[in-house]
Amino acid sequence: MEVKINRLFGPIVTFINGGDQLPWTSPDIIVGCEREVADANKGASDEGKNESIMRLSWALVHSKQPEDVQRGIAMLEASLANASSPLQQREKLYLLAVGYYRSGEYSRSRELTVQCLEIAPDWRQALSLKKAIEDRITKDGVIGIGITVTTIGLIAGGIIASLVRRK
Repeated sequence: MEVKINRLFGPIVTFINGGDQLPWTSPDIIVGCEREVADANKGASDEGKNESIMRLSWALVHSKQPEDVQRGIAMLEASLANASSPLQQREKLYLLAVGYYRSGEYSRSRELTVQCLEIAPDWRQALSLKKAIEDRITKDGVIGIGITVTTIGLIAGGIIASLVRRK
């Protein structure tokens, strides 16, 4: 019985929730990455510091907490100018795109994803994110149209009901 219910309602729940395949991080992972950054600042090489900051940024933009996502976006934007290679720039742009996607800024996320794909046109992660963004924009449009149609229907129904009562 549960399988039948999941088969019936699964696609509806996926449509409403977005259905993206991006991973989430837990607060424990973020705390571990913050500790790693603190330790790296005590004596690691610049490369070691940058790697630990990238891991923390990754964890933050994949968090379910909006304030963590915003913190990750701020860290990545501050470090984007310091990208020493196209690979590093691609990674930072992608993580920024994930952060903006998580915060609901789909047009900005799409812009950053397109920049990633200019650097690496066949990068599967960026292609998957681009598809998730486009699906989300489409879904939001469908929901917006549904709300508009429902509102118009309610208003029209109210007008018709008031006209019928007057007669």
